[in-house]
Amino acid sequence: MNGVTTAETFPPIPDEGTAEAPWHRLDRRMLLIRPVLDVAKSLPLLIGTLVLGHGNDWQWIGLVATAVTVFVGISHCLTSRYRVTATQVEWHTGLLLRKQRAVPRDRIRTVDVMSEPKHRLFSLAAVRIGTGRHSHGKGPGKDELVLDAVTGAEAQRLRTLLLHRKPVEAAGVETGPPERLVAAVDKRWLRYAPFTLSGIAVVGATVGTLYHFVHELHLDPVRYGPLRELAQQYTAAPTWLVVLTAAVGLLVVVSVLSVGGYVLSFWNFRLTREDGGTLHIRRGLVTTRSVSIEEERLRGVEVKEPLPLRMVGGAKCVAVAAGLREGKGADKGGGLLLPPAPLGRVHEVAADVLGEDVATVPLVRHPRRALTRRLTRAVTGVLLFAAALFLLAWIDFLPAWPWQAALVLLPLAVLVGWDRYRTLGHALAGRYLVTRSGSLARTTVAVRRDKLTGIVVHRSFFQRRAGLITIVTPIAAGKGHYHVVDVDESDGLVLADHTVPGLLSPFLVAEAES
Repeated sequence: MNGVTTAETFPPIPDEGTAEAPWHRLDRRMLLIRPVLDVAKSLPLLIGTLVLGHGNDWQWIGLVATAVTVFVGISHCLTSRYRVTATQVEWHTGLLLRKQRAVPRDRIRTVDVMSEPKHRLFSLAAVRIGTGRHSHGKGPGKDELVLDAVTGAEAQRLRTLLLHRKPVEAAGVETGPPERLVAAVDKRWLRYAPFTLSGIAVVGATVGTLYHFVHELHLDPVRYGPLRELAQQYTAAPTWLVVLTAAVGLLVVVSVLSVGGYVLSFWNFRLTREDGGTLHIRRGLVTTRSVSIEEERLRGVEVKEPLPLRMVGGAKCVAVAAGLREGKGADKGGGLLLPPAPLGRVHEVAADVLGEDVATVPLVRHPRRALTRRLTRAVTGVLLFAAALFLLAWIDFLPAWPWQAALVLLPLAVLVGWDRYRTLGHALAGRYLVTRSGSLARTTVAVRRDKLTGIVVHRSFFQRRAGLITIVTPIAAGKGHYHVVDVDESDGLVLADHTVPGLLSPFLVAEAES
């Protein structure tokens, strides 16, 4: 079949000990893409050696390095093979330097299916098989396999086989288990995109790249063409007008980029529940991604309300699940259950996923002493910042107005401190412990009490003086631990004892008897 595999070519996985599982190879159509990508990655080295090394013997270094890179990529596509046995997933690759890797099937936690533009050109996909343990580098961890690339039907077959532990019949195209729609993106939710401020990162990266490019070439952009005329106009304009125009222009650019990022990331977003207890997430426009979360590994949910999004009544929902890859932001790790959407809809999805309405449960307020701590910390931060600016002004390194302007932030700091206190709360709702904290990034977390690995009672020096404690709940999922911050000492110990019944009882009884 010219190296192209389809769903019909794969028989059911044989039982252990009855037959040898067959080996499969990556789709050969990747050979049309991989060399082009390798040459594109080597362009800086290739151009640098050809231009700087013109007339010298070492100008061929770039060509040799590029040829080696292309050869390694082609050999990877030709020699990679994998198979799924009754106990593990095996992967072999390499021509000169051979590599072998095996992942036990009972340790597999996630099977992510991603289709980038290079894959979609030939209806292919990359399958990432993970165990929930990851290295801190950029590449995949030792317990993670990446099959790049296989057909869409084969990717679906592997996901069903490895997550649902069900053999896949070799008849027709695999459709996967039946599923029920839990949530889908609504086009009206685009109005929340500008308030995610995701476009700021794009603007910052673009400005940084342009500045570095201009600096290296010793160019002054304001000396050329339209930029020179624009600079002259702004030089003649009042300062307040320049600042206002720049702020409005930046706001428009960030908003447009944020809307574009929302469309690219969450186009056709669908959250479904499959028979057998699996949540399936699909999203993406140019690059599509498919993530599955076994509900037996779901430990809770996290409702995030950044301040700009909260001001317009929006939020997003993230899964707290064992085995999900943690990245910069939960959506990078694949645990996003709902993109920025109306808060009410987020609460509905959280209740549907957990089977209990925990997001809207009334929370217990924390004592007024927690308010004092928040106001003190907020005001102290502004005063220290103003003091540092004052010292710089005193040694004539800065003018006097920066430290005076910093003092204007004091009322804002008081408001932030008050809002942080007003946000604090906790509750026990059925099987879940619910805790809320934060102001600029308010977060409400509900975690399974029976899945906690312990309870930690933390008290700092200032907390002891105020009669407050912080309850830390370690859990093998999400961030690894969540906090109930600045709760009254006696109430916090009762909460800890009720969260994991019997764990602290011996210590509490011993203290009472003493």
